[in-house]
Amino acid sequence: DCTLIRRRNCFVIWIGARYSSPSKGGEISELDERGKRCIAAAYLEDVETIVRELGSDTRAGLSSAQAQLRLSRDGANELRTQPVKPAWHYLLAQFRDPLVYLLLVAVAITLVTWLLVEGREWPVDAVVITLIVLANALLGFIQETRSQRAVAALAKLTQTTSSIIRDGVLSRIPSHQLVIGDLLVLSEGDSVGADARLIQANALRVLEASLTGESEAVSKNAVRLRIEVPLAERSNVVFKGTAIAQGSGLGVITAIGMATELGAIAHLLDVTPEEVTPLQKEVREIGRMLAIAVLVIASFVVVAVLMLTQIHSVDDVLRVLLLGVSLAVAAVPEGLPAVLSLVLAFGVQRMARNKAIIKQLSSVETLGSASVICTDKTGTLTRSEMTIQQTRTASGNVAVSGVGYAPQGQIHHQDQPMTCGPVHSENVLLLRGGSLAGNAALAQQEDGTWVIQGDPTEGAFLVAERKLEAPPRSIERFERVAEIPFTSDRKMMSALVIDHEHNDERLLISKGAPDVLLQHCTQVPSATCERHWC
Repeated sequence: DCTLIRRRNCFVIWIGARYSSPSKGGEISELDERGKRCIAAAYLEDVETIVRELGSDTRAGLSSAQAQLRLSRDGANELRTQPVKPAWHYLLAQFRDPLVYLLLVAVAITLVTWLLVEGREWPVDAVVITLIVLANALLGFIQETRSQRAVAALAKLTQTTSSIIRDGVLSRIPSHQLVIGDLLVLSEGDSVGADARLIQANALRVLEASLTGESEAVSKNAVRLRIEVPLAERSNVVFKGTAIAQGSGLGVITAIGMATELGAIAHLLDVTPEEVTPLQKEVREIGRMLAIAVLVIASFVVVAVLMLTQIHSVDDVLRVLLLGVSLAVAAVPEGLPAVLSLVLAFGVQRMARNKAIIKQLSSVETLGSASVICTDKTGTLTRSEMTIQQTRTASGNVAVSGVGYAPQGQIHHQDQPMTCGPVHSENVLLLRGGSLAGNAALAQQEDGTWVIQGDPTEGAFLVAERKLEAPPRSIERFERVAEIPFTSDRKMMSALVIDHEHNDERLLISKGAPDVLLQHCTQVPSATCERHWC
């Protein structure tokens, strides 16, 4: 059964009767077309209804079979891009310039005159102008194709990934493999891979400047809204292309690809004509003025000569016309396009040496017109991996060897492997407590590499804990019952867990800034505490 709803100039197809819960093995119904495979008004509906309509599950998510079926049916979670243009297209684009048009006209007139006048030498002017035009086009073509390849390579390096729950298992996949109905796990620092209705939100704040222009992070929650509101006020929905600034959350994906809010912006960019650069405007104006001036001057000279000179034959007329053509060709600045291309090419190369890629030659001049560039980046690129290399406790400092997320390395105290004692006890408390007060997960892939799903800093605690010379912590021992996420105001994160191996005792574990944590400390841990944790 389908219900057609019109909301905010958008028709939405709701299909629910043919969906059934994946836990019951029900089949997935088909949707009409990819453009309507979304719930545009998800913020107005309760979570249970949306999850049921999408055939998902709030605990296990979709099954792998369901996800594969939807991926093959709906396509990848990607924004529509322009088809890759062939190389000849970029080559022909180099001739789209008024000055080049003027030079080509001069070549054509010179060749016609050379053919009509017998006994003349080779048309040197035409050959030289043609070579200049070809050299100019070839220079621009080579530079722009290099830039296109560099941009394509960067796009592959910057592909985003998302944490999801499928088959009840937390995993991290490329964002283009997300499908409608997936459970999207959100944590601080993540880039949101698709539009999703929030199921849970723990002090969640999202940067939505790419959609709303608002520079401040906005708070999110899972509360259903009762009235239609603008995009910037939809507090229970996260959008593709935004970033998690704080907290954590869980959502069910309601739209992918071009059906997302970011897809709507991409569509506007597709239909918006490309603006020419200031330099291109100036060159076109110069070309237009030169064409008019050359035509007027050449015509005036030809008419004046014809009126003041006795014409006895057709050959005399051709000679006068040849004079006008020669004057026109001489007035055209044949070297101007080549000089412009060379200057811009030097600018592109200079930018490349400073690690900046320019796609079009004319963009160099546009960038040069900027007087102030505002950025909040540090200017560095990292592997987004955090590693604990040293710990400091009341009994001394220890060094942790190993890099990356592979749990390979040792913990040394005073250049010796750490043995039982106060230092060992304190580091067991430190690293296991830091691991419990976090939401990251450490996993080994099929190729043997280790990856972290979640915040890199929280993952560093998991890796360091594996390097401890102590009995491994049982996964079932501690049960998380509550969490207070890290915030810039509180400067600490707290997790309330139940210790099933010690009479279900409740423990509050916190990690954060040292100056903030020390204000809450009242005593130093004892040996009894060590045994309690081990």
